Amino acid sequence: MNQAIARRWRNQKGKMTTRYRRVPAEFGPETRFEISPTPPAPFRAFQENEFERLKVNLLSERLGTLWKPELSAQVRRAANDAAALAWVTPYPLLVFPELFAEKADAAVKTVGRSAPVTDREICSV
Repeated sequence: MNQAIARRWRNQKGKMTTRYRRVPAEFGPETRFEISPTPPAPFRAFQENEFERLKVNLLSERLGTLWKPELSAQVRRAANDAAALAWVTPYPLLVFPELFAEKADAAVKTVGRSAPVTDREICSV
């Protein structure tokens, strides 16, 4: 089969034209776009105070509901992570509360899962 294809290709090779034919190119009218890039994290000095106030209020509310003082550091870290992620979004005041709630819940669950392991390690020593 491959020999038949090679033979057919050799026969057609000699039949190809060597003349060049120009193909007229047609271009449409020139189009220009006005682009004004927006920075990924725009300057929002006015919102910064409100954002910090919201963060402190939510964090103090959440820390008031904790039953273990060792969770405090994890929840504060979750608040800082959520604040950093929310600040680079176009609407940080809208995104932060839900993001903080998710991260704080995850931190509490993580500490809850690791507590039995540390209790076993202390008992076995």
